[in-house]
Amino acid sequence: MTNILSLHNDLKNKAYKHSSYEYFKITDPKPRDIHKASVRDRLLHYAIYRTLYPYFDNKFSWDSYSCRFEKGSHKAINRFRSFAYIESRNHTRTIWILKCDIKKFFASIDHSILLQILERYIGDKEIIWLMERIITSFETTPGKGLPLGNLTSQLLVNIYMNEFDQFVKHKLKIKYYIRYADDFVILSYNKSLLLDNIRYIVCYLSDKLKLTLHPDKVFIKTLSSGVDFLGWVHFPDHRVIRMITKRRAIKGIRAGRSNNSLQSYIGLLRHGNSNKLFKRIRDNNLSTTSL
Repeated sequence: MTNILSLHNDLKNKAYKHSSYEYFKITDPKPRDIHKASVRDRLLHYAIYRTLYPYFDNKFSWDSYSCRFEKGSHKAINRFRSFAYIESRNHTRTIWILKCDIKKFFASIDHSILLQILERYIGDKEIIWLMERIITSFETTPGKGLPLGNLTSQLLVNIYMNEFDQFVKHKLKIKYYIRYADDFVILSYNKSLLLDNIRYIVCYLSDKLKLTLHPDKVFIKTLSSGVDFLGWVHFPDHRVIRMITKRRAIKGIRAGRSNNSLQSYIGLLRHGNSNKLFKRIRDNNLSTTSL
């Protein structure tokens, strides 16, 4: 209680300063740099998130699925399947998918642009003052970057990217668009339209948000050739788990990971067509009754 009252007084007197971060690395499966705030700061992050999330969530695009209540990756891939069904007219015509990935997403968020966006929505100068303290408490390069470990970062990147979502939906008039964090896809039967839109997308991200697309992760493919999106490779009538995820699952099971880890893989596999992988898991875990 003493610490909470101290935090309250610092906020009331505008004496609050964010503490330094604890840094560590994780493999998820690729290496990621995590910066963890102190307990005192995390308490404040949670209070900010609990207050601001409902306000901003109502302003987000329906087809933004990352770090939102009643959204998530499973609903995103189901939305992908629904869009593919509609645009292909029940798979009677070829459709193309433009898939893009933003390079160094969290590390590239521009502080001044983010604060300008917040100021357009929030008229209270004291809230802006506090958000500036949170945002500027971390940087990868001068004036850029949000830490992966902050709860507020999840909300802030969605606020930042909502500018792009609205541009795609209302300026480019693209109907079949889905974004999950820094990954997004656009579905269309018109390949030329997708090619034309790439330049508008690149210009908007660069000019308005100071973001760039990952040059090795931008492609246009037909759905029938298989499209890798959110851990699954999607086809017209089914989807299969990504090969690297499959190998990691088999490797982890053979290494004797915990039953919780095994159950998480089983839960994942239930969202696609993975009977063969189920069999391999069963053969390596004959004692697991749930299989």
